[in-house]
Amino acid sequence: MRNSILLTCLLLAMPLRAQSPLPFAIGERLTYQTRATGGMGGKAELWIEGPAEVRGVPVMVLNFAFSTGFGPLKVSDRTTSWLDPVRFASMRFHKAEQRFVAHHNEERELEPAALDELSFIYLVRTLELPLDSPLVLRRHFDEARNPTVLTYHGLRDIETPMGWFRAREVEMRVRDARNYDGEGVIRFWISDDACRRPVRIESRVPRAGSVVMTLREASPARAECAARQEKP
Repeated sequence: MRNSILLTCLLLAMPLRAQSPLPFAIGERLTYQTRATGGMGGKAELWIEGPAEVRGVPVMVLNFAFSTGFGPLKVSDRTTSWLDPVRFASMRFHKAEQRFVAHHNEERELEPAALDELSFIYLVRTLELPLDSPLVLRRHFDEARNPTVLTYHGLRDIETPMGWFRAREVEMRVRDARNYDGEGVIRFWISDDACRRPVRIESRVPRAGSVVMTLREASPARAECAARQEKP
C-alpha cells in the first residue's frame, strides 16, 4: 500500500508535459538504421497500435523491435507496452530478448501507476526538462530498478538519413542489474518540433556492446516535423 501511494503521488508531481495533446499517436511508426560494436548493422522500429483495452481501460499499444547479428550470432529485442495515455501509466508489459544463445522472456500485468522501459521512452518525449538539472523518478514497476534519472543537456544538430534535425539531448540513467551490471546510460536526441521523435538513441546491449539507432523513416509524414536536408 505504501508503494502504491508513493507511485500515485509521484505521478501527480510529474513536470508538465511539453504539449497537449501528446506528440505521438496511434499509427506512428519510426524506423531506424542501427550500428553495433564491431560494425554489425541491424534494424529497429518503434510503432504504436490500437486502440485496445486492458481491464476496461482504453490504451495505446507501444511496440519496439530490434535485431542485429549474423547467422546464429543474433541479438534481438521485442517489447510491447500497453499504455494508458490519460494517467501515462503502463497496464501490461511483455518482453522477449535473445542475446546470442541466451533468452529472456517477461510478461507482467502492472498496477498501480507504474512505467516500464518502453513507456519511459515515450514519457521522455513529453517532458520539458530544465537544463543540466537532473529529474529523479521512481516510476519503474520493478522497485529494484528505481530511480531513473533524466538530465537535459541542451540542443544539438543531429544528422540522420532523413536530413539534419535540431534535437534535445537527454541522458537517462537506469538501474538494471541484469542488463547493465548496475547502472546503464541511454542517450536520446529528441527532435525539437511538434513530433518530439527520438532521432538518435545510443545505449549498450548486453554482450553486444554499444548500439546506435538513427532515424531513417517516420510516418505519418508531417511538414512541421520535417528535417533540414542541408548541413547546418
